[in-house]
Formats: sequence, structure tokens, C-alpha cells
Amino acid sequence: MRNDIEGVAFDLDGTLYPNYRLNIRLLPSLLKNWRLLSTFGKARNIIRKEQKELSSPFPDFYRRQTEIIAEILNKPPEVIDEKIELLFYKGWEHFFKKIKLFKGTAETLAALRKTGYKLGLLSDFPPETKLEYLGISGIWDAVLCSERCGALKPHPLSFTELAAAMSLPPEKILYVGNSHSYDVTGANRAGMKTAWIKNPLFPGCGRKKPLPDFSFSNYRQLYDFMLN
Repeated sequence: MRNDIEGVAFDLDGTLYPNYRLNIRLLPSLLKNWRLLSTFGKARNIIRKEQKELSSPFPDFYRRQTEIIAEILNKPPEVIDEKIELLFYKGWEHFFKKIKLFKGTAETLAALRKTGYKLGLLSDFPPETKLEYLGISGIWDAVLCSERCGALKPHPLSFTELAAAMSLPPEKILYVGNSHSYDVTGANRAGMKTAWIKNPLFPGCGRKKPLPDFSFSNYRQLYDFMLN
């Protein structure tokens, strides 16, 4: 057990499971709703720019997200709310039932918890139902959604809220994620140590600044880094 780390926190999508498998299943729905999907991404980029000026969370993140999309698409906000709920928050659920964790993930999480590390999770989308389908819903000391925190990654606010929920100082937490821009950068800004799960298609991402404290390509390597 590492003396410099007391808690390990994780991103979810693409970090605990390969999200390409879900995206393949969602492809027909995504193609059918491509304009809304594209606008949803634009809205989140706008919010990320706006939140750079914030020292506190958005008072109502979901309302702001809907306002931006409704304005771009020239649709009533209530119509946009219904479409977002169906496509992004509920529509994927039956596709997710056959998604599996990365090999070695469950064993690594169980070993970390047994050894005495606190476990946390921070996702940019509501994670609870996904954790249930993945069979790992009851192992966490803290589960947060950055949307509910009022600031998307890489804003440090949601990461500092995660540290508070885990009852640990940020510097005692290792945050594990698959996105350098959002996970490594955001956790680093909050004062956490970082681990980056490498994408085999883009191995050079591990050379971006800030450098992660640890890079790995499979969960056996993370297991050895933390427990051996």
C-alpha cells in the first residue's frame, strides 16, 4: 500500500469499461439524432468556456445546458429537455446491460477497497444506473456527477467536491481517467495525483502537459502500482 495515497477515484466512461462497445450499440440512434448530438456537444463546449470565469458552480447546470441547445436549434426548452432526457440520460440504458468492465477492473477495485483505500467516482454523466449494470454499485465511498456539481471537467470544482465527499485532502487522492484534457488536467488543477489509462490508438497523449503521475494500459498494471 502506498503511503502517499489514501484514496483512489475514477472516471467512468472509457475508464472502467471500453465505451466504444456502447457507442457501437448506440450508433443507429446517434445517426438518427445527429444534429441534436452535435448541438449537445457544442453546448457543453460553451459551458466549459463560461465556467472558466466561475468561482462557484452554475446555479442550475441543466437549465443552462437546455437554454443553449434550445437557442441553437430554435426549439422550445421543454421539447429539448424531453429529447435530452430520452437520448442522453435514459435512451442508452437497455444497450448498456451487456457492457462489461475492462479485464481486471473488478478485481483491482476489490483489492483496493480490501487494502483500505477509499474509493471515489466522478463522471460527467449520471453514473448510478451504469454502476448497477456493471455490478459495482455498492463499493464506493463517494459517487459524484459533475453536472450535479455544477461544473464540467476539467474545472477543478467537481474534483474538490469529490475530495470533500471522500473526506480526504486532494493531494492524498489518485484520480484515474482516460481523458487527458478532462481527467488528468482537471484532477491536477485540483491538487490530486493522476493516472491515465492509455488509448492504444493515441499513445502520444501521455506526453501532454501536465504529465500524469502514472500511465497504464491494463488494470493489472494499476494493481501493481498501487498494491505491490
